[in-house]
Amino acid sequence: MDHMKTMDRLKKRAEFLAVAGGPRASRRGFVLQKRSPRAEEADRPARIGYTVTKKMGNSPERNRIRRRLREAIRIAGGEHAAVGTDYVLVGRRAALSQPFELLVADLISGFDALQRPTPASRPKARGKETARQPGQATHPKDVNDDR
Repeated sequence: MDHMKTMDRLKKRAEFLAVAGGPRASRRGFVLQKRSPRAEEADRPARIGYTVTKKMGNSPERNRIRRRLREAIRIAGGEHAAVGTDYVLVGRRAALSQPFELLVADLISGFDALQRPTPASRPKARGKETARQPGQATHPKDVNDDR
């Protein structure tokens, strides 16, 4: 049997947690999460982790979801994944019934969506920079109407 190894795997819980904080692309059959490489990791191949929760069904169904995702990665992941990046595929139940060609197309579009630069988000307000005046309503529903 000829097995082509396309990507290394994530195996430790800490690696999965590190990826969970990054950007994500939701698709019908899965959620693709990404962690960008650090400077010292930029030359290593991309790595991928697979997870399917117990909510998705019994063990044969979860294993089938995982096998379909692994095969989709084998077909399309090597050429679309960014070098040095960690990815996690969170399987969904729809991956069982979705035609395999669409699953691969969704995977490619997920990789492409995560490689696009994200627009600069506005800075979050920290602390109480906008102090409320005494008696000022904080929400429109808090206004006391005397009807």
